[in-house]
Amino acid sequence: MTDTIVLERTYPATAEHIWELWTTPDGIASWWAPDGFAVHVDEIEVKPGGGLVYTMTATAPEQIEFMKSAGMPVATTSRKTFTEVEPVRRLGYVSHIDFVPGHAPYDHLTTVELTPVAEGVRVVMTLEPMHDEEWTQRIVAGRSNELDNLGRVVADA
Repeated sequence: MTDTIVLERTYPATAEHIWELWTTPDGIASWWAPDGFAVHVDEIEVKPGGGLVYTMTATAPEQIEFMKSAGMPVATTSRKTFTEVEPVRRLGYVSHIDFVPGHAPYDHLTTVELTPVAEGVRVVMTLEPMHDEEWTQRIVAGRSNELDNLGRVVADA
């Protein structure tokens, strides 16, 4: 496995708009969930050491079935701790991975950089691999889907 995974997108929006979508309850709820899931933000404090607590619930029948067949609950509460907050430029957070059946909990780092470009804003998401290749591929697919959903929210604005 590699040391880090980098996902990149360019959106026809301002960095301020993308920042708002990434750091407010309504913004996060509008795009964060992978297809077939919904997100509700329970708590958010965007500052170094602050946290994000949200509940993700499977809503599509195929996702509900996947979660049940994998031995996971249909709804999970997740916690992130912000490690870096440079408004409208950079956001870093550690996700507490405590939902993998049969695997001890651990922390997983993600950073997001926003750079204004002629076409709008370039978003570069860098994440660590997870504990094995299968789960790493799952998080890459999930984060790619999230970024695609973010693009749809921007396009619909």
